[in-house]
Amino acid sequence: MGFVVAIDGPAGSGKGTITKLVAEKRNLVAIDTGAMYRCITLDCLNNNIKPTDIDGINKILDKIKIELKLENGEQKFFLNDKDVGSQIRTKKIDDYVSLFAAIKEVRDKVTPMQQKMGDNQNIIMEGRDIGTVVFPNADVKIFLDCSAEERARRRFIQNQKEGIQTSYEEILNNVIERERINSTRDIAPFVKADDAIVVDSTNMSIDEVVETILKIIDEKLEK
Repeated sequence: MGFVVAIDGPAGSGKGTITKLVAEKRNLVAIDTGAMYRCITLDCLNNNIKPTDIDGINKILDKIKIELKLENGEQKFFLNDKDVGSQIRTKKIDDYVSLFAAIKEVRDKVTPMQQKMGDNQNIIMEGRDIGTVVFPNADVKIFLDCSAEERARRRFIQNQKEGIQTSYEEILNNVIERERINSTRDIAPFVKADDAIVVDSTNMSIDEVVETILKIIDEKLEK
């Protein structure tokens, strides 16, 4: 296995942005595991399959093809050979992804895919169970925390910039509900690994978070 940095944390804590920036500065391959669950969610919803339809979900999982490609320096996700980057970031996917991600069959499909990505390359992988389930022996484990209110505020600002009409209260409720589902699910619940280093980004700038994590990685590499 290559050098693995695991970054876990709640939705909206900045994992995606931070992971990409750290990857660039330390020549690591950045992997957004949440996008993989979003791809499965999109495929199921496109085929009118609900989270309660396990047989239907299994049929999707038997045929699904998820690929991560780097094009012109940009990470893109392909679902069954189609670029679905914009489709997996919609509010509808936000509303359903935690429900599908809580299903054992879904996680049993995705986890080995994630583990294989760390076989022969140095990676930084972000998600919610990377340091606890996917790579319990990761070289570095970061738990990127942030208050629910601040996460909702950031998402609200992002949505405004992208022309997505949602209220702050609606976003906050979604953030809290997703965290409840993720934390109480029976399969790979969202919890901090015992040996993870907590970085609270609530009152930190992006640059400050990046520098903090780079310092942690460099200290590990020097040992």
